[in-house]
Parts: sequence; structure tokens; C-alpha cells
Amino acid sequence: MVNAIQPPSQNTTTRPRISFLGCGYLGATYAICFAELGYEVVGFDVDAAKIESFNTGVLPMHEPGLPELLKKNLESGRLRFTTDVQAVADFADVHFICVGTPQRKGEHGADLSYIETAVVNLSKHLSRKVLIVGKSTVPVGTAQWVQELVDRHAPEGLGVEVGWSPEFLQESNAMHDVLRPNRIVYASQSEWASQLLKDVHRGILELAAVEDREVPVVETDLATAELVKVAANAFLATKISFINAMADLSEAAGADVVDLARAIGYDQRIGNRFLRAGIGFGGGCLPKDIRALSARAGELGVGESFRFLDEVDSVNTRRRTHTVRAVADLAGRTSGPNGPDLSGVRIAYLGATFKPDTDDIRDSPALDIARRLRSARADVVVYDPEGLENAKAYAPELSFVKTLAEAVADADVVCAMVPWEEFRTLDPEALGRQVAERRILDGMNAFDPEQWRKHGWSYQGIGR
Repeated sequence: MVNAIQPPSQNTTTRPRISFLGCGYLGATYAICFAELGYEVVGFDVDAAKIESFNTGVLPMHEPGLPELLKKNLESGRLRFTTDVQAVADFADVHFICVGTPQRKGEHGADLSYIETAVVNLSKHLSRKVLIVGKSTVPVGTAQWVQELVDRHAPEGLGVEVGWSPEFLQESNAMHDVLRPNRIVYASQSEWASQLLKDVHRGILELAAVEDREVPVVETDLATAELVKVAANAFLATKISFINAMADLSEAAGADVVDLARAIGYDQRIGNRFLRAGIGFGGGCLPKDIRALSARAGELGVGESFRFLDEVDSVNTRRRTHTVRAVADLAGRTSGPNGPDLSGVRIAYLGATFKPDTDDIRDSPALDIARRLRSARADVVVYDPEGLENAKAYAPELSFVKTLAEAVADADVVCAMVPWEEFRTLDPEALGRQVAERRILDGMNAFDPEQWRKHGWSYQGIGR
């Protein structure tokens, strides 16, 4: 029997109740931050241990600022987490789908099985008209498929609608990105749903007004909303691979890619963001998203227009082999047909996560390079401020230590790979007294080469 309760969005003085299905980085951050904005929120996940952790005020990931907001909003009563999908269906007026869309095994396309499971399970338990909004990054066309799933599995006559609102969350800056986004994008299929999405985002706009900021809002169609995130990620990935390709050319020609990037970055059409040459991009988004975009373009008959993304991906992957060779050169070892033999070389390896200020090691270039060095028989000793436990579970063949001092003791080569603050402020003279040989690979391009060389170091950066 259909519940006669109307969604609170029809009363403009009341904010809709919200659920976030999937409590990884994405869903958990949004749930906590929307509770902070004053909404009643429930987070859902099938992982009981994770849900218990959230409900006891323990954030099961590293994200600056978020643990405090979690405890605060649990105590306020506006926020809770559950594994009970029926409770979620009964509670919320707007359900955000935040589950993972990993790369399909053996293919480049996105695996939408988690979305299908979440949508079907939720739909079966609904008893009134609600709005289901996709926030996961998906191939274009997914929203219409989700609407078909809802129509098949929700009780007849409810009129449940599907909308889409992509996320633009950056790990290590996630709380700020949700509370103070640089834009809001959403799509709906009716005036009812459009008004509900306005109500959902009202708290963000009210905070912006209090802080005298403007947040651009783009209301568009479903297909465009689905494309926004993957298009942005593809553009950023292309920019990163471009400057890394220029780093290769700079090394071959005797140029300095850091000066080059600074010079072209002054052009306002280009800008200086994402122009730092290094070991390449990684994480749970960029690599899989550019592959999924290229695959989907092929399915829609426009694959040739996106062949450049395959090379963007290849340039990025080649950074890892290039970096192993650079370490071998520093150590005075020749790379043969099967790569270098680094037997007897002790490497102090600084950084395992895919970026600083997170414990996320998904598709981390740094961790992959460390494993390649170990395969070349080097003794790789890894230190990372937050990612050690995750890295240990993924790469048990490596040696891990809990302090920087332990990592660098008697090292033949220091590899500074992830720009944590602790690494960017290294003192070349103090560090030199702890190592066996003063050799450093600056995979972050964060140091002044002349300063290090002045202290007796053999310095190798990226593209300089």
C-alpha cells in the first residue's frame, strides 16, 4: 500500500531527508557534510564493520577535518549509518547512489554491477514517490538504464524518478569540496524533481551567501550531467600526461620542465594547475574514468575521436618504467633488456599513496614503482605518513617502517615520491648524515636541484 506521506520538498520550509547509498570516500563525505549543513541524513552500506565504525564515531579512512564533523553530527542526531535498506527506503526523500564503478576485469569499460544492486534493492523496498539521484561516475546513458531498473523493480504506481548530480570531490580536500564546491551540476526529468534538487542543494547555497561567495549552478539534461565528471577527469589527465611528455623531451634536449611549465602556465588559456611533471596520475578515478570514457565512445560509434585518451593513458603508464630506469641510473646500474639488476641497493622509498593527505593506495604510481624496484631485486624500505597499513596489505613483499629516520638509514638511494609536507621540507644536509650514499630521485619535482647538489647529492628530478 502506498504511503500518503508527501516528500518534505513540497513544503519549502522543510529540507528533504537524504540517504547516501555507498559509504566509501564519496558517500561518507557527502553524508557527513550534508548533516553539517542541517539535513537529516542516513548513510547506507552493506559492509557491517564499516557501518559500525561510522556509528561509533571512527572514520575508517584518512580525510582531514572529517573525523570531527562525523562525531559532531552523530551527536546532533542528524546523522546515522545503517545496513538496513528498508530503513533507508522509509526514511529518505532523496536517495543518492554513491557506490563504486570500477573498471571491468579484462576490459576498459565501467562495471555497473554495484549500481544495479543498489538501485534494485532500494527500489523493491520503496513505498512512496522519491527521487533517486546518481552521483557515481558512470558511462553516458546510465541514468536512463537506472530509470528502467526502477520502473521494473519499484512497486507499481509510485512514479519514482531518477536524476543525476555528478560529484567533484578531491580526496584530501573532500570536506571543502562538498561544503564549498566550485560548481553544482544536476539533471532531472520533471519540475517536481528539479525543485527537490534545488531543495537538496539549498544548504550549500545558503552557506555560500553567508560567506559572500557565489556557487555556479548548472541545471542540464541527464546525458550532459553524466558526461561532466568524466570530461573533466579526461581533460585533467590529458594535461598531466602532456607535461610529462614534455618532461621526456626536456630531459632529451637538456631543458628544465619546471621552468617550462611555469612559463606556459602564465598563459591564462592554459593555467598552471596540473602542470607539475612527475611519476604520473593514479587513484580511484582518473585512470579508470579515461578508459571508461574511451570505451563508451567506441560503443556509441565515435571511438576514433577519443583515441588520444589511449595515448594519454600510455604516457602515464610509461612514467613508471621511466622512473625505475632513473633510479637505476642514480645507483650506477645499467638497464638491460629485462630491466636493471638492483641487487644490493637499499632504497629509502618515501610515499606509497596516490597523493598526499590520504591513505588511499588505489592505482598509486608510487606503490607500483616501488614494487617494480623490488622486482629488480632492490631492498625497498617504504615510509608513508598515513598509507602504510593499506600499502602493506597490497604489497607485502616490500619492507615498511614507521618513521622517516628508519627509512633513510644507510640508504643508497632516496626516492621522494609523494609530496607530503614531511617530504617537501627535507633538509639535504641533515638527511645526508643519515644515508650511505647521497643520491636522490625527486619524483615530486619539489626540490631545488642546485641546493641539493651543493650539499653533495647526486640529484635527479623529472624532466630536468
